Amino acid sequence: MTDGCQGSKPVREERRPARSEVEEVAPGILRLQLPISLPGLGHVNCYAMEDHRGVALIDPGLPGPQTTLALQKRLKSAGMSLRHVHTVVITHSHPDHFGQAGMLRRVAGADVITHQNFRTFLDPVAEDDDVDLDATPTTSQERAARSEWDEKAMVDAAKGQVVDHGPLSPHTPWGGSPYMIPRHRQVKYKIMQFTAGRLIPTPSPTRRVVDAEAIELGGRSWVSVHTPGHTTDHLCLYDPDAKVMISGDHVLPTITPHISGMGLTADPLGEFFESLDRMDNFADVATVLPAHGLEFADLPGRANDIKRHHYERLDTLRESSDEIGKGTVSAYMRSLFAERSWGPMAESETYAHLEHLRLAGEAEADGSGAELTYEFG
Repeated sequence: MTDGCQGSKPVREERRPARSEVEEVAPGILRLQLPISLPGLGHVNCYAMEDHRGVALIDPGLPGPQTTLALQKRLKSAGMSLRHVHTVVITHSHPDHFGQAGMLRRVAGADVITHQNFRTFLDPVAEDDDVDLDATPTTSQERAARSEWDEKAMVDAAKGQVVDHGPLSPHTPWGGSPYMIPRHRQVKYKIMQFTAGRLIPTPSPTRRVVDAEAIELGGRSWVSVHTPGHTTDHLCLYDPDAKVMISGDHVLPTITPHISGMGLTADPLGEFFESLDRMDNFADVATVLPAHGLEFADLPGRANDIKRHHYERLDTLRESSDEIGKGTVSAYMRSLFAERSWGPMAESETYAHLEHLRLAGEAEADGSGAELTYEFG
């Protein structure tokens, strides 16, 4: 896919393989694309800023020696090394963003900055990785399973309660058949949890920030912008002088981040809408630096495009209710996604949309049966 095309269909920016070259994408900000292998994604953007103390990194990629080697090579080509890293900022708690932070803390003594809500699946729970669901193969089922809730959550969800559940629970909050994690994947997660802090250094934050805090990076002052939705701890960084926004997964150039119904809040889609609305306050931003894909402009415009995408999905659910009536999450999922995308991630996002409509008073949920059902008024 070096030409950016797959057959006659262009490959989206976020899916393309990592570039090996280091590029200055804004004054004083270098982009180091690191390879990842996740459905719908081919790389993650790690941003580097140098100052008199060394270098600060944002989102240093997946855990593991392959990413460490790729990071070393790219830093070396820019005249830097791992030991020069004094600060790591993690935009949110997905492994392609936090993976190398623990190693950098151990090797270089780097400070690790996150939002105050930061937690990973090595703690108690993690949410699904971002992905373009319309193009996701059903083989991505394994990925959603690590954040599924236990059987109690189905009833709690119907009541709109917030529940904290373990990552290896085999049940969803809407019931139905559980999605079993393959045995080898279960073993892998158990080993990761057991070796956390030993073989795999975990990214324990040294500083947790809230919205609108000043963070010094690259010899300039950035402002933290809390943007929950994709995850509860999602953090963007805004430079009001250079008019730059590091947007993480909150606003991506050509795809939308996954909004999981298996997170820690009752209405993640509602939170996402509010966070997207906040982007209107940053109309002065000239350069948006996303975690996947290339830089772009018009932050409010792209945020509004993403909102429209989800508004259309809500309309689809409303229209489907005439035919489906009182239906399960799985039934509504089939009206919302193409068959190639059916699976737990599609169900999770469908559930998030249905819960948003229920909380708005447009639908009622019934948790009395084996599966949660929704009916529109």
